[in-house]
Amino acid sequence: MQPPKYRHLDTVLGGLLLVSMILALYMAFLGAPRERTMGDLQRIFYFHVPSGMMGLAAFGLNFVASVLFLIRKDRKWDSLALSAAEVGIMFFTIVLVTGPIWAKPAWFVWWTWSPRLTSSLVLWLLYLAYMLIRSYVYDPERRAMMSAVFGIVAFLDAPIVFFSIRWWRDQHPSPMLETGGLSPAMRPAFYICIGAFLLLFVYLMRRRYFLESARQEAERLERMADPVR
Repeated sequence: MQPPKYRHLDTVLGGLLLVSMILALYMAFLGAPRERTMGDLQRIFYFHVPSGMMGLAAFGLNFVASVLFLIRKDRKWDSLALSAAEVGIMFFTIVLVTGPIWAKPAWFVWWTWSPRLTSSLVLWLLYLAYMLIRSYVYDPERRAMMSAVFGIVAFLDAPIVFFSIRWWRDQHPSPMLETGGLSPAMRPAFYICIGAFLLLFVYLMRRRYFLESARQEAERLERMADPVR
């Protein structure tokens, strides 16, 4: 069960998250200037990119937690790895939904098999497979072990996603901060959105981790009450 002090911290974090999300929505839709070429369509950028950043961060956390579980065999790392995978899938779902919404008016197609899009879809599917493994393996120790190994292998696609638009130039926009494509007037909105999504990432991770820890404790008590099972 989550200690009272942590519940209080989550209440404060939830309040900060609410304020930051309201501010992010204001800056993305009203505070940031209208892009000259794409118009209001460009505003998807303020949610698409931070979602991708948080998704990769979550998958990276899954990788670290999986490695630590294999080394220490402590179930808390398995709980953290699962929580990170679920949060990462959520953020990458946002990426894969907002991307085609932008692509249709910009490229006249919903989807194109460019390196960035293809590798992102593969990464999302890999972590869906990670969740399936956890669903179909009943034994907790075997499930944690198999999930950790698969999580480490799945993360190998993450650097490909990150570097794809640097290694292979295609119709996908280049990194705007690195190339100077994002004007200074748009940067405050972008940074505020990153901050809001970072708070969302931390909040969801904390809540999901405590939920999974409680589930594993209930599972342990159930096994103690029924040793045959």
